[in-house]
Amino acid sequence: MTHEQSLPNFELRDEIREYWGRRAETFDSQPGHEIFSEEERLAWLRLFEKHLECGNQRKVLDLASGTGVISHLLDDLGFDVTGMDWAEPMLAKARAKAKARARAIRFLLGDAERTLEPSDHYDAVTCRHLVWTLVDPATAFSEWHRILKPGGRLLIVDGDFVNMGPISKILSLFAGYRGSDRSKAPSAKDPMAADMAAVHRSILQRVYFSNGARADSVASLLQAAGFTDIAIDSDLKSINRAQRRHLPFFKGLERATQHRYAICAVK
Repeated sequence: MTHEQSLPNFELRDEIREYWGRRAETFDSQPGHEIFSEEERLAWLRLFEKHLECGNQRKVLDLASGTGVISHLLDDLGFDVTGMDWAEPMLAKARAKAKARARAIRFLLGDAERTLEPSDHYDAVTCRHLVWTLVDPATAFSEWHRILKPGGRLLIVDGDFVNMGPISKILSLFAGYRGSDRSKAPSAKDPMAADMAAVHRSILQRVYFSNGARADSVASLLQAAGFTDIAIDSDLKSINRAQRRHLPFFKGLERATQHRYAICAVK
């Protein structure tokens, strides 16, 4: 038995890795993943600059970097960027994108919960939509604290994608009704999409934040890991507004009501 196989929850972690590898094929076609307008790009840049300031060639590690969307924003701000993901198909797309755009971004295969990176090495660590998938966030946050330099900053962008408020529930139901095509029999629906949705639901039921990654819960775990000056930023309106322009009307309204946030913390 290998060391990795002896770890608790290995099967779940392996399933998560495979799921995101399969998502790589369509990842850049979906609003909320790739950026489809200059308005949204500038909104993201303002968020990162607000919490991390300009790069000035400081070292940043972009965890769960996917196809490199956030890595490119950090590169725009002048950071020395390393992206890390554990899904090879995501990394292949990220490297091809960086090459096509002539960007000097390094992309590494690695696990966000055990990066194997040197201690006190990075000026900043970032991640977007990673925390809700973590099997062991306490271990992950301690790891991120370890690899940051003293005074280094962690910036998390995430959300509670489980619990919906009353308005969001109504909008979600109405969006599903309006988006359904009742002329199609169930067998005519996309089996791949249905399979991926089922895998997503199964994973979500077994991760640490199966009841929703609320900002205050994430902040408490960050504090326990040794982080200080923890600030929750819930003002993502400009990003949500830009993304809504590329979503169906009711799906866009639903997104605007979700509990999404950025958390900045300092080592």
